[in-house]
Amino acid sequence: MNSRTAVDRVISVLMAGDARRATLFISPREVVSACRRHRRNRRDRSEDFVLKVGAPNYAERAFIVSCRKAGEPFPLKKVQVKFYPAKKWAAKK
Repeated sequence: MNSRTAVDRVISVLMAGDARRATLFISPREVVSACRRHRRNRRDRSEDFVLKVGAPNYAERAFIVSCRKAGEPFPLKKVQVKFYPAKKWAAKK
């Protein structure tokens, strides 16, 4: 997989929804990850993303180990998405 297409896929997933982080696993030693810098609000329409292409971090390495145990082939087809935690006052309603 081309790193340019991987970056496009990760950014498009973040732009489409309200996710915090999107990660695409290209190989066990290379990942493409994008993280939203601040939560979106109605007043501020600008968005900042931090893009990382390179070695996986601690949590991503643990996920790679579980994928290898399950027999998943690399590159993984789906983009892993993480969301912001739900607010406590919003969960009570």
